Amino acid sequence: MKIKRIEHIAIAVSSLKQSIDLLRDTFGLPLEYEEQIGQTRLAMLPVGQSYIELLEGQGPESGVTKWISEKGTGLFHICFEVEDIDGALAELKAKGVKLRDETPRIGHGGARIAFIDPSSTGNVLIELAELPAVPARV
Repeated sequence: MKIKRIEHIAIAVSSLKQSIDLLRDTFGLPLEYEEQIGQTRLAMLPVGQSYIELLEGQGPESGVTKWISEKGTGLFHICFEVEDIDGALAELKAKGVKLRDETPRIGHGGARIAFIDPSSTGNVLIELAELPAVPARV
């Protein structure tokens, strides 16, 4: 598996607007785009070749809402960009790594994504993302 870069660091937040304002006003990070995926609203703020992804739950069934109620706001996951997500998942599965997603699904910006179970990664939630050739920005 070839990991190209850390694509983003995701942070679970209570207020997307307040967190965007904080990162913009304090650190000068611009907002590139916002997007709704299921019951989660996200915002992507570029930092060099990577992003800070802010995640806000949009209801009690949102995974982010549940995360915050159990663990509080803060670091949610790390996302690695991979060239071939299908190959990466097959390689990890062959190594005995427990996967949350056996097959990729569509995530941020139209990327094909999958999550690795934290029980296989030292209790760190890791996302893999294969980005589209032309990013789909909402």
